[in-house]
Amino acid sequence: MASFADTILWRDVQLHTLCAPLLQKAAYPWEILSLLTDFIRAIGQRLPPDEYETLADGVWAARTAHIAPSACIGAPCIIGHDTDIRHGAFIRGSALIGDRVVVGNSTELKNCVLFDGVQAPHFNYVGDSILGYRAHLGAGAITSNIKSDRSDIVVRIEQARIPTGRRKLGAMIGDFVEIGCNSVLNPGTVVGRESVVYPALSVRGYVGEQCICKSAKEIIKKRRS
Repeated sequence: MASFADTILWRDVQLHTLCAPLLQKAAYPWEILSLLTDFIRAIGQRLPPDEYETLADGVWAARTAHIAPSACIGAPCIIGHDTDIRHGAFIRGSALIGDRVVVGNSTELKNCVLFDGVQAPHFNYVGDSILGYRAHLGAGAITSNIKSDRSDIVVRIEQARIPTGRRKLGAMIGDFVEIGCNSVLNPGTVVGRESVVYPALSVRGYVGEQCICKSAKEIIKKRRS
């Protein structure tokens, strides 16, 4: 997992998510998704009460988090420091939300990890996915997590095809990634760190690190100044 993450997705995992122990043991990051429910409940019970309050059974929020009264939060869930859960947000459960995250209007989360600094501020769906440090979803961008034929999802990394054994799997998104408005990341998509996906695209497979995805057939490396 260390080489996979360091090469493609995330750096400084220990600094930016409470699920670092799970990720560091996994061969591939999507393997932790089936463990999230129990993991969140276990670490939630150990969170310091002077920093976190229990909002409901299995729901913990940092005392510095800002949570709109209209937000719906299901268990288990952990919400980090200075995170903003806005009007109409729908957190269905098994969500590990880091510090300084924005979960916005009509955004839905389910069985996912949001590293510190993630922004999903407008009409987003994040299911069975992991979003890296300071990743940003434009308005209407979603992670599609199930194929139309309901078959198991295979992740493609360049020429490799990696069976996941999962029927539901969204996207693995790296640090500082920008996803354009109304783009769809199809099941099992991997977007490497510091990459950009243009608006209104249907993305499938693999976008390497420090790339610009202009279309399904045009993915270029960023220019260095």
